[in-house]
Amino acid sequence: MALARGGVAPKTWASRSWWTLSVACLIAVIGLLFSIFAFVISRGFPALKPQLFTTVTQGTAGGLLNAIAGTFLLVAIGLALVIVVGLGTAIWTVEFAPPWAKRVIRFMIDVLAGVPSIVVGYFLYVALVEEAGWGFSLLAGALALAIFMLPYVVRAADVAFSNVPRALREGAVALGARPAMVIFSIDFPWALPGILTGLLVATGIGLGETAPLIYTAGWSNYLPSLAPTHSPVGYLTYVVWTYISQPFPESHQLAYAAAALLMIFVFVTNLLARSFVEYKTNRSR
Repeated sequence: MALARGGVAPKTWASRSWWTLSVACLIAVIGLLFSIFAFVISRGFPALKPQLFTTVTQGTAGGLLNAIAGTFLLVAIGLALVIVVGLGTAIWTVEFAPPWAKRVIRFMIDVLAGVPSIVVGYFLYVALVEEAGWGFSLLAGALALAIFMLPYVVRAADVAFSNVPRALREGAVALGARPAMVIFSIDFPWALPGILTGLLVATGIGLGETAPLIYTAGWSNYLPSLAPTHSPVGYLTYVVWTYISQPFPESHQLAYAAAALLMIFVFVTNLLARSFVEYKTNRSR
């Protein structure tokens, strides 16, 4: 092999260059993430006072009790809808769909994951808020979040069910198990870590959405009434989006506090997802 000047092979120089570029990109990504996290926490953590969790928003000041309760309620209802629809879609895709249907469903799920949030929000505003007469409501906002969480749950469950060893399924069928028994006694226990990971990642996605909720959930300074329709709901992302542009220091404090809470919630959900997968993987080994 011919050596370059200095006695180093050209391929070695290429490998070192790509390795250096990869490390530089990794450091840049980690640095950017750390900068965002540090900026939000440094400004939001001092604003996390006890009264934020016990009082509702009052004009441009007050607390965040209504926004926190509304955020968790919207995400919880959206997640409940996604569990039913998403897992059902994944099961049918893996177990019963013909090959052409599998390709179509997976392609459409990928397309749905790339639809702009503002488009979905405007569509639901016209369809539910205006045409159906729901008004700004809890159910309309939960449906908006469910649409964005659905692709992540379906794809995670699809991959998890597809990775179930075929020998286990065939053994259960050979022993006389029906399809429903195979799904609930073999597929679900094996695929549970992947499914829960998808649900936790989808929860993080739902926590960070703003545009579709502006068109569907509206905003309220009061605690959620639990009425499915005609009941505007407060949520944390609205506080960040609206209050940071207000000319009052109290509004800025609320915006920073809401942003810090969102970052903490998203970090915790992703940490739980990673920890659960590693725990189940180590246990299975």
